[in-house]
Amino acid sequence: MLDPEIRIIKASEDSVKDYEMTSNAGAGSRLLGTLGTADGKGIVTVADRLDADIETVWSAITDPSRLASWWGEVEGDLRLGGEYRAQVYASGWDGTGRIDACDAPRRLRVLTREPDQPDEQSVEVTLTSDGDKTTLVWEERGMPVAYLAGYGAGIQVHVEDLGAYLAGRERCDAGARMGELFPAYEPLAAKVG
Repeated sequence: MLDPEIRIIKASEDSVKDYEMTSNAGAGSRLLGTLGTADGKGIVTVADRLDADIETVWSAITDPSRLASWWGEVEGDLRLGGEYRAQVYASGWDGTGRIDACDAPRRLRVLTREPDQPDEQSVEVTLTSDGDKTTLVWEERGMPVAYLAGYGAGIQVHVEDLGAYLAGRERCDAGARMGELFPAYEPLAAKVG
């Protein structure tokens, strides 16, 4: 049951409820995400069903050399409680984080801090095996509500880039893809705010 303090707006009823997404979601402006708020901060949840087994997906989100192929450059202590530095390709984000939870191969939670923000944000990725496919749910919490549409588009780009990497394709043109997705997320963000 949802906490009454949490407002969530779904991109589409079937996109999250049934987890019937595919990793080829890059076409058009099909949204994989939901936007919400809790305690005055934003929440973005993006889910997709990836064409790879859970161990392969886990490795792609936790191995720095594999992360460098689709997400960004990561260096540091990548153990529970360890701190790292990352530079993300799609958004240009450059910052630090800490591994807060790691339950291989099902759940990874990191805490990050934006350079100009006093509060930490959390990024939690959960994986569920579905035979030779994996359902991935990527949830970020703690961003300013005014930026929800941008975060929704950006996180979807990350998930799509992961799907492309697992399928042997290149990352998308992040600027162009954000340009397609941002206007589609704006009405959802307006309903949450």
